[in-house]
Amino acid sequence: MKKTYYLFNPGRLSRKDNTLQFVAFNEEGIEQQTRYLPVENIEELYVFGSLDANSALYNFLGQQQIPVHFFDYFENYTGSFMPRESLLSGRMLITQVKVQQSKAKRQEVAQLILEGAAFNMVKNLRYYNSRGKDLEPIIDIIGGLSSKIKDTVAIDELMGIEGNIRKNYYEAFELIINDFSMDGRSYRPPKNEVNALISFGNMMCYSQCLRAIHQTQLNPTISFLHEPGERRYSLSLDLAEIFKPLLVDRVIFKVLNKKEIQAQHFEESVNRVLLKPNGKKIFVQAFEDRLVETIKHRTLDRSVSYKHLMKLECYKLQKHILGIEQYKPFKMWW
Repeated sequence: MKKTYYLFNPGRLSRKDNTLQFVAFNEEGIEQQTRYLPVENIEELYVFGSLDANSALYNFLGQQQIPVHFFDYFENYTGSFMPRESLLSGRMLITQVKVQQSKAKRQEVAQLILEGAAFNMVKNLRYYNSRGKDLEPIIDIIGGLSSKIKDTVAIDELMGIEGNIRKNYYEAFELIINDFSMDGRSYRPPKNEVNALISFGNMMCYSQCLRAIHQTQLNPTISFLHEPGERRYSLSLDLAEIFKPLLVDRVIFKVLNKKEIQAQHFEESVNRVLLKPNGKKIFVQAFEDRLVETIKHRTLDRSVSYKHLMKLECYKLQKHILGIEQYKPFKMWW
């Protein structure tokens, strides 16, 4: 079974026949440890430290359909090496652009995406409300905001509602999380531990969505809720809105409330808070565990992983764009 590998240490990556050789360096740049990764076992690579590699390696990774996602020292997602798209479809690309360029059709897709995201946020809140966290007032506010989604006529108006939903949703974190305070959402840079986890987790979710999109005929640069821009895969931002409550937020609640991640796993650096490498490893493991969890799919009548749900979401969106089937955003039913 293929799996994701995370490279936390700086090092050198090279090809050795059908195996990847990773030589880890210490802080002084001295070789520390060598590890061999069989190519047939690798689904994708996440790089958190500086990496020495040459074009021959990337040619090989491209042939093997292995993407590489890069993060900088401050935990920001900086980009991905994606293999050549093997599922290219001119028809799909043209139709996706036409839907995006139609104000009414784009608005419809964007509304559905936000509707799914808001529903899943409320699902999280109801879960913790049933466990004595007194979140009913916030649930009511988000419910009122969500009821306005269908009445929007412009993307800016829709994003305004999204911002208000998020603001109230994040206020609930103060009640859900036991030992840390969020004190509002701070992005670049994150000002405290909870914001550091949100930023890091969101980047992980974005790259997972990008990987799912790449496995379909959708173009990752043509989005509906978020504005397409230069040099960014904005469709992955759209899909991540639906899955962040399920994959990121629930993992944050778990690792903090179960004290798997504590104060010593963070460091302060020039008005920002960062996860230390040992904290990143704990979060990544919890995130990976979440991805491979399975649920009984009501339509397919079989168990599927949360990771596979992202791919299924892409297929649903693709069918909607092609006019085959109305898109229904993923909503937690448990």
